[in-house]
Amino acid sequence: MLLHGGGGGADSWQAQRAGLAERYRVLVPERRGHGRSPDVDGPVTMEIFAADTAAFIEALELGPVYVIGWSDGGKVGMSLALNRPDLVRKLVLIGAELTEAGGTVANQALLTPEGLDSLKTFFRQLYEPLSPDGPEHFEVVFAKWQQMWETLPDVDLTTLQALPMPVLLMQGDDDCVRIEHTAEVARAIPDAQVAVVPGSSHGLPLEKPEVVNRLLLDFLADQQVRKFMPMGDLNP
Repeated sequence: MLLHGGGGGADSWQAQRAGLAERYRVLVPERRGHGRSPDVDGPVTMEIFAADTAAFIEALELGPVYVIGWSDGGKVGMSLALNRPDLVRKLVLIGAELTEAGGTVANQALLTPEGLDSLKTFFRQLYEPLSPDGPEHFEVVFAKWQQMWETLPDVDLTTLQALPMPVLLMQGDDDCVRIEHTAEVARAIPDAQVAVVPGSSHGLPLEKPEVVNRLLLDFLADQQVRKFMPMGDLNP
């Protein structure tokens, strides 16, 4: 299951959908108020999005699934894994910081008036051609997203110790997530892997799809390469 970023939709996963479909059944749901999914009355939070995702999995009787989330989709995936671990077989976060301090200075600047204006301009172009609610509804959903982003609570990293599934943390080396934060998150998870892809940004799945797909296929495989010389400190 591929969970798109904030303001985006299923189309952002085209390269991964094609790359994974040879080996897996791939589902790419669009969250309420995103892409082709209509908005729903009331505010939105990562927890609400995660509950919607859980309901989607249960409605289709999928059982535990592989969950791959990019940006906000990664935060939704983490919320799902923490609250409904029975539904998540393995979890991948791509470019998703879990605390405010875990984001770079540039990432934090997105919530300034200038940053929000740039996000609004960019996301409007994605929203208007697809939304069943019509172009005029964009201001409504963007206000909801802004409220969510501005009040997003930090994930308590100590709660990650309870995650029973393997987790892959992936990001570009010029991403919105501080690499130090990713290492801190990895240390908090019992079974975590880390991939920092060189020469890439927050647009990693679009910029280097072959690399991303190869890493995903390796992580999702039942058989993992046996380590013969582990000497790191991410999982002491």
